[in-house]
Amino acid sequence: MRLSPYEQRLAEARQEGQQQGIQRERRITIENLLVRFGTLDEELVAIIEPMLVLPPEEFTRFLLQSSGEELLARFRH
Repeated sequence: MRLSPYEQRLAEARQEGQQQGIQRERRITIENLLVRFGTLDEELVAIIEPMLVLPPEEFTRFLLQSSGEELLARFRH
């Protein structure tokens, strides 16, 4: 069955909303785990974006097993 243009736009909007929700949830998870290193200063905030490209299993492992210095060395641009 073929979708009408309206139904197609609606499906695309739903998918985009879901993706934005997933990204927001991942960002919150990373921020919450970074708080263990103290306040989220400029350096720590700067590594959030590079971490978002990783699968959740990877960024969670890095955040739980690495020191703040190790994370900054790995993800700082």
